[in-house]
Amino acid sequence: MKTWLITGASSGLGRLMSEDLLARGDRVLACVRRTEAMTDLQARYGKQLQVIMLDLANTASIAPAIAQAFANVERVDVVVSNAAYGLFGAAEELSDAQIDRQIATNLTGSIQLIRAVIPLLRQQGGGRIAQISSEGGQVAYPNFSLYHASKWGIEGFVEAVRQEVASFGIDFLLVEPGPTATNFGAGLDIAEPLNAYHDSASGQLRRAILSGDFAIKGDAAKSVSAMIATLDQPAMPLRLALGSTAYDNIEAALERRLAELRAQKAAAYGADV
Repeated sequence: MKTWLITGASSGLGRLMSEDLLARGDRVLACVRRTEAMTDLQARYGKQLQVIMLDLANTASIAPAIAQAFANVERVDVVVSNAAYGLFGAAEELSDAQIDRQIATNLTGSIQLIRAVIPLLRQQGGGRIAQISSEGGQVAYPNFSLYHASKWGIEGFVEAVRQEVASFGIDFLLVEPGPTATNFGAGLDIAEPLNAYHDSASGQLRRAILSGDFAIKGDAAKSVSAMIATLDQPAMPLRLALGSTAYDNIEAALERRLAELRAQKAAAYGADV
């Protein structure tokens, strides 16, 4: 039996992962904003499931809640930082409050969660942290600028922290799903449109998403199975792309960036002393 701590466990990938892990006999510490969302699973699995109230946007509450969760079990094998939400709209269309919420939930909240679990994992001799990012941590779409800011930001944070804690037996996995059939789209916080963007790339993507024409190829259940299988492996990669859209978009973006970089080699070397 492994013990998994999962944030955002009441819906989407977090809920599916909780269900799969409980069904195979593992223990789940489910962090949610509404405990009633897990009532059915609690009735079915009893003490195998512990439900913890946690809102990542309330950063002061993170460390005490996580410390209590760890104190209730002998060991936490895997921490899954999954809680997030999506903000949609051209940068000019977004309100200050929307921007603050996006950064607080996806970036600051995830950072503070990881900071809270590191000393506890270190004290128990190691463990794994899976940070749910997105293909949007490697590529960018119009209308998701602040979402991308949070995902590119957390990926850079994880890359650095991974090096800091590797000697303590703590390892990281960045999970990068493409568009996946969950309730993420239904929960999008959509900014009021400005007429100036109607005929732009921003307006075109807005209409595609709101009309349902935007292609969503990812299967949530298969994505969760791939995540669990990767986290079960003795050795993990740093990144896990999920879905053909994610793979194709990330591959193309990396190839473009590498070509641009190589074209600048002479200029880069010429800037040395």
